[in-house]
Amino acid sequence: MIFEERQLEKNNFTVRAIILFAMVAIVFAMILVRVFSLQISSYTEYELAALNNKNYSVPVQALRGEIYDRNGNALVSNNPTFDLIAEPHLIEDPIIFLAKISEIIALSNIEQANFLKLYLQKASLNKELVIKKSLTQQEIARFKVRSFAFNNMFIGKRYRRVSKHPELFAHALGYTSRSDATNQSLSDIPKNHWRDAEFIYANGFIEGRTGLEETYNSFLQGVHGKRILEINAKGRLLQSLNFTPPLRGSDLHTSLDLDAQKTAAKMLGARKGGVVAMDLVTGGINVLFSSPTYSINKLANGLSVDEFKELLEDINKPFFNRAVQGRYPPASTIKPAIGMFGLAQGLIDWKYSIDDPGYFVLPDDGRVYRGWKKGGHGNVNLQKALLISSNTYFFTLAYRSDMSDLSDHLSKFGFGKKACLDCFDEDPIFLPSPDWKLTNLNASWFTGDTVNVGVGQGFALATPMQLANYASLLANKGRFFKPSLVPFSQDDQQLQIWEDQNFSAFDWNQMHTALTDVVESDLGTGRRLKSLKNFKVAAKTGTAELVSLDSKEAYEDVRGNIANRDHAIIVAFGPMPNPRYAVSVVIENGESGGVVAGPVAIEVLKSLINE
Repeated sequence: MIFEERQLEKNNFTVRAIILFAMVAIVFAMILVRVFSLQISSYTEYELAALNNKNYSVPVQALRGEIYDRNGNALVSNNPTFDLIAEPHLIEDPIIFLAKISEIIALSNIEQANFLKLYLQKASLNKELVIKKSLTQQEIARFKVRSFAFNNMFIGKRYRRVSKHPELFAHALGYTSRSDATNQSLSDIPKNHWRDAEFIYANGFIEGRTGLEETYNSFLQGVHGKRILEINAKGRLLQSLNFTPPLRGSDLHTSLDLDAQKTAAKMLGARKGGVVAMDLVTGGINVLFSSPTYSINKLANGLSVDEFKELLEDINKPFFNRAVQGRYPPASTIKPAIGMFGLAQGLIDWKYSIDDPGYFVLPDDGRVYRGWKKGGHGNVNLQKALLISSNTYFFTLAYRSDMSDLSDHLSKFGFGKKACLDCFDEDPIFLPSPDWKLTNLNASWFTGDTVNVGVGQGFALATPMQLANYASLLANKGRFFKPSLVPFSQDDQQLQIWEDQNFSAFDWNQMHTALTDVVESDLGTGRRLKSLKNFKVAAKTGTAELVSLDSKEAYEDVRGNIANRDHAIIVAFGPMPNPRYAVSVVIENGESGGVVAGPVAIEVLKSLINE
C-alpha cells in the first residue's frame, strides 16, 4: 500500500516536471525566435526605424533656371539678396536682443512681432529665424563692422526672382509666387518636415503662376536636395549627418526679342492693345506684348494687399493678356482669306469684277450694308478690292458663299482654335457657323450674318495671336510653323500646310502682289506707311466697328465716347519679296488701321530686320 502511494507520488512529480520543463522550453524558444527576429531577420527594418527616430530629413530648395531672349539677353534672373538671420537658442533675452539690434538695423513693428512670436519655438528646436529680409548695402555694412558683438546672428544669402524689364514681358513671362507644393522626387521626406526646409529664395518655395514661368515650371524649377540632421529626443537639431545637393533648374532660351519688344511697347504707349510678331522660318514668337501691363517683380517679391486690389479693380485690366485673349473683329484683315475662298471655290477669279456704288443691298430683305467710302470705288476686281479695301466686293462674295464651307476654310487658317504651342491661357475663341449660332444663341443663321463675316464683322472674332499666325500663312504661301515662345527642335516643330488644288502658285503670287501694293501703291489703304521704311512690306489694314451705324455722320456723333471708337488693326509681313517676319497689331479704339496700327507694325519689323 505504502509502495503504491510512493509510486503514484513519483509519477505525479514526473508529470509536473515534464510540464514545467515544456513550459520553460517553450518560453525559451519564444525568446530565441524574438532575438533572431530582432538581431537577424528584421535587423534592417529596426535599424532604419532607430535611425529615423534620431534623424531628421529636410528638403534643400533648388535654384530655378533663368530665362533669356533669342540674343542671350537675360529676361528673368536670380538676383542675390541678403537676410538678417538669428540663432534663437543663443539668445538669452529676446527683448534686449531686439533693442540691441535695432540700434544698427531698423526693424518694423511687424518684423519685431514676428520674431517674438516664433522665438521660443525656434530656440527650443535649435532652428534659425529670419529677422529682416533684403538688407540694403548700408545695413549690411553697419552689421559687418559690429558683427563681433553678435555671435547669435548672421547675414545669409538668398535669391529673388527678378526681371530687368518687369513690365515689358509681364504677359509673356508670367511671375512666380509662394507655393506649398512638395516635390514628388522627395516623397521620402515627411510632409511636416517641409516647414523646416533650407530655402534658397527669400520667399521660400516658389512656382510659376502664369506665362512661361508656369508653362515650363517643371523645366525651370530643378530638383530639391536633401539634408539629414541628427536630433535628440526633444526634437532639437544637433548636427548635419548627410547632404544631397539640389539640382539647379534648366535655363529657358526663348524666341523673344528684347529690342523688338521695347519697340512695340514704345510705339503702343499708353494705348490699350496687343502686338505679336513671328519669325517665318522657325515659327518663333519674337514679340508678345499687351498693354496696359503690370510689374512681375512686384507680384513675385512683394505686393501689398491694397496694391494688388488696385490692379484687380483697374478698369483697363492690366492682367488681361490682350495678345492671346483679346477678342476683336478682324475687320478688313480677313479679306485676303475670303478672297482665297472665292478663288478656291471657283466663285471668282482675278479678273472677276463688280460695280461698287459704296453699298451692298441684301437681296433677301433689302437691307443695306455700306462701304467705308461714300459713292464707292467704281469697277472693282479682287486685286483692286484688296488694294482699296472694297467692302462691297467682299459683301457680294460672302453672299454667294456657303457659311459652313467658309467656316471650315477659316479653320484651316488657324481661326477658332489655339494658335500658339506654349502660350499661357490662350483663348481659342470660336468660329461662327450655322451650327454654332443654333447651339449657343438658339437662333437661325441668316444670309446677312455671312455677309458681315465677309468683311470681318458680325460674329467674326480673332486674337492678335491668331492674326499673326494667319499673317505667317499668307507670307509663307500656305506653309508655316505653329507659333511658339520657346524654339522647338526640327522634329518637334509642327508644320502647318494650307493647300487647295484650285489655288495655284499664280494665285499666291497675285495675292502677294496685291498685299504689297496695299502699302507700296499710292492707292493702297496703307500708303502712308511707305515712307517709314526702306524695304517693301505686304499688309492688310482693318478698322473694326464696335457700333453698327448707317453713315459717317452717325459715327461722328458716337465717337465722343472713346469706348465707341473703332479698333485699329493691321497684319503685315516683310521684307518683300522674301518675307522673314510677320506681325499683327490691334489698338483698341484707335480707329484707323493704316494710320494708327500701321506705324507700330512697321517699327517692329524694322527692329527685327535690324534696319
